Amino acid sequence: MARRYAGTPFLLQLSLLLLLHLGGTLGCASVAVGSRIVPLGSAVTASCTIQRELCRGLEQGKVRISWMLDNKLVAGSQRQGPGGTEVSNLTLPRFNRTQARLWCCVEWNGTKQRVGMAEIRAGYPPAKPLNLSCVLNLGDYGLTCQWEQGTDSHLPTSVALKCAGSRAQAVTGCTPQGGHSHCTVPRRLLQLYRQMEIWVSATNALGTAESEHLFMDPMDVAKLDPPTLQSIQSIPFQTDCIALAWDVARGTEHMELQCELRYRAPEDSAWALVTGIIGQAGAAQRCGFLFGTQYHFQMRCRRSSASALAYWSEWSPGRNYTTHEKAPTGKLDAWWGAQPSGAGGRLEVQLRWKAPRQREANGRVLGYRVTLSPRRRGRDPPTICNTTYTQCDFSVPAGTSKVYLSAYNAAGESAPTEVVLLERKGQPVAGLRAVPGGEHSLWVHWEAPLAPVVAYVLEWQRVTAEPGHCNSCWQMERDGAATAALIQDGIEPFQRYIISLYPLYKGTVGVPVHTAAYTQQKAPSHAPKLHLRRISKSEAELCWEPLPVEMQNGFITSYTIFWANSSADVASATVNPSLSSFVIQGLKPSTLYKVHIMASTATGGTNGTSLTLVTTVLDDTEIQFLFLTLGLVFVLLMVLLICFQKNERMKEQLWPSVPDPANSSLGKWVPAAVPQEPFQVLASREPGPAAISTVTVLEGAPGKQPGKEPPALSTALPALPWPYVRQEGPGEPVQYARVGGAGYRGQRLLPEPAPQFYENLRGRGDGGGAGDWGLLEEPPATFPLLQGLRIGGAEELHE
Repeated sequence: MARRYAGTPFLLQLSLLLLLHLGGTLGCASVAVGSRIVPLGSAVTASCTIQRELCRGLEQGKVRISWMLDNKLVAGSQRQGPGGTEVSNLTLPRFNRTQARLWCCVEWNGTKQRVGMAEIRAGYPPAKPLNLSCVLNLGDYGLTCQWEQGTDSHLPTSVALKCAGSRAQAVTGCTPQGGHSHCTVPRRLLQLYRQMEIWVSATNALGTAESEHLFMDPMDVAKLDPPTLQSIQSIPFQTDCIALAWDVARGTEHMELQCELRYRAPEDSAWALVTGIIGQAGAAQRCGFLFGTQYHFQMRCRRSSASALAYWSEWSPGRNYTTHEKAPTGKLDAWWGAQPSGAGGRLEVQLRWKAPRQREANGRVLGYRVTLSPRRRGRDPPTICNTTYTQCDFSVPAGTSKVYLSAYNAAGESAPTEVVLLERKGQPVAGLRAVPGGEHSLWVHWEAPLAPVVAYVLEWQRVTAEPGHCNSCWQMERDGAATAALIQDGIEPFQRYIISLYPLYKGTVGVPVHTAAYTQQKAPSHAPKLHLRRISKSEAELCWEPLPVEMQNGFITSYTIFWANSSADVASATVNPSLSSFVIQGLKPSTLYKVHIMASTATGGTNGTSLTLVTTVLDDTEIQFLFLTLGLVFVLLMVLLICFQKNERMKEQLWPSVPDPANSSLGKWVPAAVPQEPFQVLASREPGPAAISTVTVLEGAPGKQPGKEPPALSTALPALPWPYVRQEGPGEPVQYARVGGAGYRGQRLLPEPAPQFYENLRGRGDGGGAGDWGLLEEPPATFPLLQGLRIGGAEELHE
């Protein structure tokens, strides 16, 4: 249902438009504007009149009129007009569009309907055409004129080239096509050899503009074809003049022509121009040319009676010609170096010179000759050097002070140049310095010495890692009053040059002074590579090789050392460029560091690769002291060991020898009958500080010699003596020894289980003894075992 009624407004609009068109829009509404073409930015007025009875569908109800400029709604004022009409007036105070449509609309059923329209254009009056010029084509004698259009007027504009004769009215000569700014006036409208007036006219709805008027004879602006050069030759021989011959272009034989000649050598940047040549002559002479030089010639012509508006023809095709040669002239600039030779008392000379300029060479130089004396008529001196180069090394006798240098070509030889081999012991100049004159040049400045100077010689050499010598890197300044010179031969940026200045005095040569310079600097190409020379727990000494001069790209102003540990503590130090080592101090022991170096010039710096190092735990002195101490201790121990082995008394004091009871001779002193003597010992149940050891002394068999064992023990054992008891400490009792008549029977030092008789120790003996044992009061004589041997012969033991 909704879709059924959705198209109703569209159908109503369509029916209203159909009714309006069927009823006639022109009769329904009329739009009037003050002007349909107006100046851009001016005001526009318009009115729209609606006749209600002619607009079908609008007979009833109020009519509302509105305006639209293209698609933009603009407001107007509506009023009741005569005869039941509705009128709406509109004023646009500033019309800024070059073209627009103004619509008059009425509202019907809530929709704006366009019932009238007026198209409005805006622009400017035409601009004045500029730079009018015309050329007469001698082929068809048509006059082609061209000009420059002014600014765009935004309006349709008609342009025409007007021309008028001296007695004729102005006519349109031609009209440009396709928006171009040139056209050709046909021959039938021209008056040759008479003055005519020509101009350009541009017209649009807002006005007309004209160019400047040209008053000219069309033949004055005729552009001729160029002449043709026929021949060029030198006249006479050994002069600097040449003769040229040419032919004028076809069709210009009857005209009076004015021609120009231009020429130049290959090394010249500008042309030399010869004016005032009469074209009909067909020949001309010109002087002042260099000998043995190739020139390029061209020629052009125009009517000689033409005004300033006349055109020159194009330049003729070029023609080359080489003038004849002549013997070289002038003096050669020469410089030398001399040193005595070790053999034969001769002098080694290194002679250099500059090639003559083209003006002095007079052709192609074939070679140079060095002699010891000047050439005289009818006799040629001996030649010591004949070369095609500009240098020569030769040997002359000691004491030679002069040599003679000359150049020669196919036409002859120049006058010799005297070269005086002076000693270099004169006064040097002061204040020598060099500054850049550009990427490929250097200005050298100095202070003039007090003595008068004849000339100066400048030498410069490029500094390289491999020694070399540039034979052409020198020049002579013949002005003795000069204090500056420009050098530019072989000069390159980012390269170091050593410059030497020699003042030439009358009779001597000054001592040279030197300076170094760059035309341009930049950061070094590389940084030096660091090497570790030594390291300790708090210091590290680094060293590096200086950069090659070719890699420095400027004067090294400083080296900067950077170091950082694992905790990112970064430090740096600046080093003088004359140094090649540096000691980093204040490092932490047993710490890893990363170090790199930066080489800097006045314009930038370059970082090198990183070097990783680890500090030590101890210094070298500490390590040496430690090793020295250990060595001293080892030596002392060895000395003590040797002393102990050699000195028996010291051995006895430190390690006393304990008698071996097995080897004791005590058995010799034991009597046959051992008296029994009771001993007082601690009760078994009485606490004591130590365990008890027992010593049992056995009597030897009668008739036996001490120290000799019987083949078998007697079956009748003697009665056991009283045991000796010694208190040692807590623990089990230890049987220390048994002493028999034949000597000791063994020694047991370690504790072992107590003997069976230990429990019946008290009261054991001959008498079955009642009562307590007593302790010894006297100390043993020499051994604890002898404490209990209180038998016969005890006095001997004490002795």
